Amino acid sequence: MESALISGLQGLLLGVTHLGVGHVIMILIASLLLYLGISKGYEPLLLVPIGFGAILVNIPLAEMMGDDGFLRYFYNAGVRTEVFPLLIFLGIGAMTDFQPLLENPKIILLGAAGQFGIFLTLLLALALGFDKLDAVAVAIIGACDGPTAIYVSSKFAPHLLAAVSVAAYSYMSLVPLIQPPIMRFLTTEKERKIAMGVVREPVSKTTKILFPIVVTIFASILAPKGAPLIGTVMLGNLMKESGVVDRLKRAAENEIANIVTLLLGLCIGATMEADQFLQAQTLLVLGLGFIAISLDTVVGVLFGKLMCLLTAGKINPLIGAAGISAFPMAARVVQVEGQKYNKKNYLLMPAMSANAGGQIGSVIAAAVMLSVLQGMGIVGG
Repeated sequence: MESALISGLQGLLLGVTHLGVGHVIMILIASLLLYLGISKGYEPLLLVPIGFGAILVNIPLAEMMGDDGFLRYFYNAGVRTEVFPLLIFLGIGAMTDFQPLLENPKIILLGAAGQFGIFLTLLLALALGFDKLDAVAVAIIGACDGPTAIYVSSKFAPHLLAAVSVAAYSYMSLVPLIQPPIMRFLTTEKERKIAMGVVREPVSKTTKILFPIVVTIFASILAPKGAPLIGTVMLGNLMKESGVVDRLKRAAENEIANIVTLLLGLCIGATMEADQFLQAQTLLVLGLGFIAISLDTVVGVLFGKLMCLLTAGKINPLIGAAGISAFPMAARVVQVEGQKYNKKNYLLMPAMSANAGGQIGSVIAAAVMLSVLQGMGIVGG
């Protein structure tokens, strides 16, 4: 009886004896993500399940990502197949209003400029010795679009999925801290005070219906490897604008998006195992991701300054910062920053136009990179 009790106690303490320093560090990191999501409100819909998933996967002997682990099941079913990020894109499309962009289409150029940081960081990653596929996965953090980063990294660099995903969503949540200093450094007080009138070009229902169809066709022909990305975003938007499938639209932006967000967050957290995450390469990925988003902001604001010059001061360069894909957070940052210098300034609508352009631009940038890799024979058709 005594020996059985001792054996039972030994079994009870087995998990404690296998608890390593790495596990403790990762549980602390996961707790930090939970703190940021719960107390600070930084992307809680993703940071909370990511943080909790990271705790679960770092419990010794729990085997959450083992062959029969329940997190392994969801990972194989939704992340390895790329289904989860694509379903998230469907919901994003159903929730995105492209009308501000259609009312002021020239602002889409800022959405294109806001993606240059991706390609500049790609060159930097290659110069630092990253493999081509790894470099693409790291550079796409600059899209400031979590689902895009997850899709690309899970497809071509799954060993970097945890670092890339955590970087993408962490920096998305920190946009209000990252962008303003760059915006102020690159613009003059006179430029920041520029008031932009609201452009109200009539946009017909037909135009709003044709927009997702036309964008899908042309973008997919330009970059076929990105057809799943652009196709799901635009299908969601078509369901929204058509007005004839309201039940499907509501499901895409609510039930489907909520369930997939939960499972995707858990799966991302499940990739944060101590022995894989606590590496020097993870810090390098986080650093390059910060550079990518910063460069996106820099190029977007500089292009905004160019548009300001060409329009004789009618464009406030601050809206160039909204050319990244952190929708609609980046547009709100522009509005807040603009009103600090001109209380009557209302930059939200033009910034939303640039932000919507960035939403499309980030997906097309990823699609172009994937198609270039295919053309080079690095990935299969």
